[in-house]
Amino acid sequence: MAQDAEDPGTRIALWDNGVPGHEERREIAQVSREYWTRQVNDPAIVHFPAAAGTGTGASVVIMPGGAHEFLVTTTEGTDVARWFAARGVSAFVLYYRLANEEVSPWDIEDARQDAERAVRLIRARADQFALDPHKIGVMGFSAGGELARMTLLSPPVPPEGAGDALDRGDARPDFGILVFPGPMHGDVEDTGPGAPPLLLSAAADDECCSQPVIDIFLAYRAAGGSAELHIYQEGGHAYNMGEASDLVSLQRWPGRIEDWMVDRGLMAPRQP
Repeated sequence: MAQDAEDPGTRIALWDNGVPGHEERREIAQVSREYWTRQVNDPAIVHFPAAAGTGTGASVVIMPGGAHEFLVTTTEGTDVARWFAARGVSAFVLYYRLANEEVSPWDIEDARQDAERAVRLIRARADQFALDPHKIGVMGFSAGGELARMTLLSPPVPPEGAGDALDRGDARPDFGILVFPGPMHGDVEDTGPGAPPLLLSAAADDECCSQPVIDIFLAYRAAGGSAELHIYQEGGHAYNMGEASDLVSLQRWPGRIEDWMVDRGLMAPRQP
């Protein structure tokens, strides 16, 4: 069964009653246009389950880019989610709070909290989603890659106040895919043998975001972590899944994601 190209997915709020301490902001309407979303005040994940009969038990939280000013929710969000779902990997597009949006009350720590809570929520409901709680990954593009990097490698952000039962769960993903991530990162990073395996990708002519993947790869190699790096000769920024590129190497780049996941044992059919 092919994934419906028009399927909008199922929205799941990260907090039932809105962000603790900011519950009133959930009444502010989120704004979406052709390819972007702004004014995220009630953060959520949008679920795209694996196509019927294909489930591997693996899942991925997709973090769109947009300079923390907006979210590119199509080519770095829902389109990517449908690609994964068609291959047996359940996908969740994260609508996280935006630190650089004009007149935003949020900062990067709030966005990190959203990412960490998404991982915790999926892990806590793994049985409900027919997922393996030990095969939950994150994938981030550009600014979303920064957020994914911090979720993977840095200690979690403490919740505001006492938190809830979900806040006490494990927020660390089991694997990560960072696609031209920006340079922002946490103050402390664990890149050693116990760190989640990473797939890293960027274009050499991307002045913003090719160096971060090189730095991460070298840190992993020095510390004994598991990382695979793909640097394309050209492609600039935001080649995403290669959908708009004239370069065959970038058009075929999604195949490298699938190869890497197969090698990690993430694509085998889920055992009942």
